[in-house]
Amino acid sequence: MAVVREFTLPDLGEGLTEALVVRWLVGVGDVVVVDQPVVEVETAKAMVEVPCPYGGVVTARFGEEGTELPVGSPLLTVAVGETEAAAAVPSGGDEGSGNVLVGYGTQAPMARRRRVNPQAREADRPAAPAAAPTSVAVISPLVRRLARERGVDLSGVRGSGPDGLILRADVEDAARTAPAAHAAQVPQAAHPAHRTEAPRSGRRPAAARRAAAGLRVPLRGARGVAAEKLSRSRREIPDATCWVDADATELLAARRAMNAPGGAKVSLLALLARICTAALAKHPELNATVDTDAQEIVTLPDVHLGFAAQTDRGLVVPVVRDAGARNAVELSVEMARLTEAARAGKLSPAELTGGTFTLNNYGVFGVDGSTPIINHPEAAMLGVGRITPKPWVHQGELAVRQVVQLSFTFDHRVCDGGAAGGFLRYVADCVEQPAVLLRTV
Repeated sequence: MAVVREFTLPDLGEGLTEALVVRWLVGVGDVVVVDQPVVEVETAKAMVEVPCPYGGVVTARFGEEGTELPVGSPLLTVAVGETEAAAAVPSGGDEGSGNVLVGYGTQAPMARRRRVNPQAREADRPAAPAAAPTSVAVISPLVRRLARERGVDLSGVRGSGPDGLILRADVEDAARTAPAAHAAQVPQAAHPAHRTEAPRSGRRPAAARRAAAGLRVPLRGARGVAAEKLSRSRREIPDATCWVDADATELLAARRAMNAPGGAKVSLLALLARICTAALAKHPELNATVDTDAQEIVTLPDVHLGFAAQTDRGLVVPVVRDAGARNAVELSVEMARLTEAARAGKLSPAELTGGTFTLNNYGVFGVDGSTPIINHPEAAMLGVGRITPKPWVHQGELAVRQVVQLSFTFDHRVCDGGAAGGFLRYVADCVEQPAVLLRTV
């Protein structure tokens, strides 16, 4: 006898309470196996394919594409019975693995098979558009929502994705050019002699009133999670910031030498990350967090380095696991992989959580300095401004050198100014004389 099991939206990561249904991967009547992805959702941090822990036949789905579901709400129900289980579930039984993230399954998913049930299939299949061209790819509900918010007509947008798929960047580009095109289409005002006066009711139309009230952007999704985390950091952490200018000329020269033809390429961010991990090895008290319930400072044994990456979805902070055990080349490879995944929206929640220290390279925005907000619940963050030519006293003479401003924000509960200053001075020394790393590490 079949047993119907309900699969609910799992907790997909630290601090996430909801997810947006982007695309269903199965329909009612489909046979699924344990750990087979059944739905693609977007959280505030990443796009995630959610696997089902049960094997059997899908009997119901909950939530249309484009709708938000809270964590713990039903996703689908699966009938697990003797016949379906024998066909759909691996030999380990019908309980499933309980895994909730793609890539953590017990084995690679088996090929999807359809249950022969024409009535269920017809009932579940959405009606096709009357004259939709077959060459147009499916548009993500997120892209449609962005287009509505920006007032962009998708029928006139040329997609830059695979098979002409319209991406967020395409909508953003269309939105930037839309005002000029709209202005060209607005008819000229009628001659005063032919103008008719509308009756004065004393009230403006609803659309005009909404426009006068200003644009309202929902504080949810990635923006909402970031707002809550930053607000919590400001509420709980008594932070302080110190900064120093450093001559980065020798660091740039060292990178050029490391990137000579035939060798593995090393990014500047990876060199700064290596300096960070070396500084944390000298000042381990800064690789810490505060347990407010126990009123204890917890010094962490491993460095999991977060770094800020700008994407179309906003600023995200991927985490390099065990960064303290990696050299500059390994850091460069891993940071490049995480950055590419971040821009594609393919980072897993595990790659976005668990950081112990953050490196923030805001110099890519063309600014010199900043006072960063600590990434709660971490204890410190290093900020790096742009590297730019400036007059500098070098070896007793005035010269033009490549100068960078370094800022260090720290939790004053964890350390005092002496430890913070020592950390920042060591970082600056390594930037000015990369050979310091060879002497002290």
